[in-house]
Amino acid sequence: MSSDGSAALTYDRQLLLLGSKRNAVLDLSEVVRYGTDSYGDANYVSVYGLQPADWYARGIRLLGRTAVECTRDQLADAIGQDVAATASSAADAPLTRVLVIDPFCGSGNTLYWILRHMPQSRGLGFEADQQVFQLTQQNLAILGLPFEFRHADYVTGLREVSLSPDQLLIAFVAPPWGTALSASDGLDLRGTSPPVSEIVDRLAQRCPNPMLFAIQVYERIVPASLAELTRRGDWSTLRIYNFNEAGQNHGLLLMTRGWRPRG
Repeated sequence: MSSDGSAALTYDRQLLLLGSKRNAVLDLSEVVRYGTDSYGDANYVSVYGLQPADWYARGIRLLGRTAVECTRDQLADAIGQDVAATASSAADAPLTRVLVIDPFCGSGNTLYWILRHMPQSRGLGFEADQQVFQLTQQNLAILGLPFEFRHADYVTGLREVSLSPDQLLIAFVAPPWGTALSASDGLDLRGTSPPVSEIVDRLAQRCPNPMLFAIQVYERIVPASLAELTRRGDWSTLRIYNFNEAGQNHGLLLMTRGWRPRG
C-alpha cells in the first residue's frame, strides 16, 4: 500500500466527485485507475482528441471532479455530430452566424467537439469555479483551442452576450449533477445545480433568438423531470449513446425554441 493509502481506494465517481480526490489535481496513474476501476478502460478519460498518456505528457491536468464531470471524447464527438446535424436543419441560420455557448464549461471538451463539427461557428464558455477555470484556461492555452473562455457564472456572462435577432443560439446544458443522479431512480433534471429547467428559462428570457438546447442526460431519467422540461420547447428528441455497460450510459436531449428542424 502507498503511504497515503491510495492503493486501497477504488477510483470511482464517489471518490473523485464527492470524496477526498474532488479538488486534487490527478496524476496520470490516478486518471488511468479511474478509467480501469470504473469502466475497465485505462483510456476512458480521453479529452481534446488525446488519450490520457498523451494529454498528460503535453501538460494537460484535470481535477478529480473534472475527470468525472468532463464529457470524454467518444461521447463529446457523438454529441457534436448530433448538434451539428440538427443545427444544419434550422431555416435561415447559416452556421457562420451561430453562437455555441457552454454555461458550465468545465474542461471545455464538449464545446471543443461541437466546434470541430461546426468550425464556422463561434464558441463561448463560462466557468464560475476559480480552480476549474484556472486549470482549464491553462489546458486551453497549451492546445490553442479557438473559443472564448470566461471566468463568470452563466447568469453574469449572459449579460455581456450580444446577438442579432436572427442568430441561432446553441446552448450545451450540463450543470453539475451531484446528488441529482441516483442509482435507483436515475437522473432527476430538477435536482441538478441549478435545475436544468431554470437554466432553459433564463436563457429563453435573456435571448429571444431561435435556440437549440443540447442537454446532457443519463440513460435513466426521472420521467416527471423530463416532462417538465420538454414542455418548454417546440420540438425535442432524446438520444442515448450505448458506449458503456447498460445502466451507465449518457445521452442527449435536443430541444428547440422558436423553430423546428426540417424533415
